[in-house]
Amino acid sequence: MIKNMHYDFKTKLNKIDSQQYRNLRIPEIDWKLNEAQELFVKMVANPRLRNHLGFETSQRSIDDIRTIVVKDYCSPVINNTATLPGDYWHFLSGESIMDKGKCIGVKGTIRVRQHDDEFENSPFDNSSFEWREVNAVFYEEGLKLYDDGTFINQEFCMNYIKELPYIHNAEDFVGGQYRLPSNILLTGTQDCILPKHTHKEIVDIAVALASSDLQNPDLQNKLQKLNLNNLQ
Repeated sequence: MIKNMHYDFKTKLNKIDSQQYRNLRIPEIDWKLNEAQELFVKMVANPRLRNHLGFETSQRSIDDIRTIVVKDYCSPVINNTATLPGDYWHFLSGESIMDKGKCIGVKGTIRVRQHDDEFENSPFDNSSFEWREVNAVFYEEGLKLYDDGTFINQEFCMNYIKELPYIHNAEDFVGGQYRLPSNILLTGTQDCILPKHTHKEIVDIAVALASSDLQNPDLQNKLQKLNLNNLQ
């Protein structure tokens, strides 16, 4: 629950025996907790330096973000473009449902390419119905799928990570509400939807972020705790 995360945050930031940072307001704590949960997911699911093994390298990693993994979202392909869902965040894997002549509904693996790749000019890298591989590139409008002129991409299906809701404890703020810098009004509460066992680690990240901003002399100890949890 968000209220428990607030209590945990205040306790860890103040080291129990001190009230040095008791004046942090609820919106400020919420902001750090949201920054922390986003960093947590990125470190687990989509680090910048990838190991090419995906996030499912251990049961712990799978369990850490299982609540935000969406399976089997499908969208029709129109003019070789598929739309993305409104809560889309990160791509995990996908398939194209292809037709070629009398072969209907054949599944091909999506291969996400870089925009500057010359994949369609290479006989070894272009999309292929026979090899069940379809090249794709992400654009603002969605996902562009490629064919080799001999088959049609009819439908796109994927597994993805959905966006996190903005967790907050507006209920306990003055007036029971507050506005984000984007002018969105928050009321009541929004709990973290990640599994409960991740919440203390998310709070640890938030405390480390806040300690850095506040130039807390105990910052190194807090970073060491993250190392023990394999979060750095």
